[in-house]
Amino acid sequence: MYMTMQPTQDATRSGYAARRKSPIGIGGAIAVHAVVIGAFLLMPKEVIDWVRPTPPITGYPVPLPPPPEPAPPEPTTQTVQTNPLPQKPTTTDPIIPMPVPAGPTIETGPSSPFDGSGTGTVIDPPLPPPHIPVLVEASIAPNALGSFQPDYPGAMIRQGLEGNVTVRVTISPEGRVSDIVKISATDESFWLATQKHALRKWRFRPATRDGVAVSSVKTLTVRFTLTDR
Repeated sequence: MYMTMQPTQDATRSGYAARRKSPIGIGGAIAVHAVVIGAFLLMPKEVIDWVRPTPPITGYPVPLPPPPEPAPPEPTTQTVQTNPLPQKPTTTDPIIPMPVPAGPTIETGPSSPFDGSGTGTVIDPPLPPPHIPVLVEASIAPNALGSFQPDYPGAMIRQGLEGNVTVRVTISPEGRVSDIVKISATDESFWLATQKHALRKWRFRPATRDGVAVSSVKTLTVRFTLTDR
């Protein structure tokens, strides 16, 4: 259920209605402003000048004070030289010879460290020279000279041909031929006869180093010559 409220009085009759502006009041305000402006224009010039800013401060050079006068020199004191008292000669301690230690050779003489001068040189003994081993080359054993010549190949005898063979043999410490290499040969039959005979019959005195038998290599030439021609 809704209820409505109605005003008891008309709004036009209330005291809050807008009032109209009075033309007399507006004219009075304009007149007051006109009077103030006219009074300012008619004000004497002397009254207006007091608001003028003061002129800026100007500076001027200030002379520097004169330098201080130099201080007077201090009085010098005269030194009196006196003769020194004569000194008595001092006695030196006697020099006691030091025993020479055993070992390195010590150089004696003016520069010896034991002559009282305080200087000297100690010489070490010379080192022994390096050992050079004594080498002895291999040679044909004297008891093998008769059987050293290889057998003459029969084909070369029938043809009446002579020749020679040069070989390089390796000799063991026991004096035997352990290896043989052909360097040159007049004919292949001469080389085969020399190779077979050397491995079976050749004997040597082995090479030695400081008296100890060692392996060595030797080059030999074998000649095949016909005696009955």
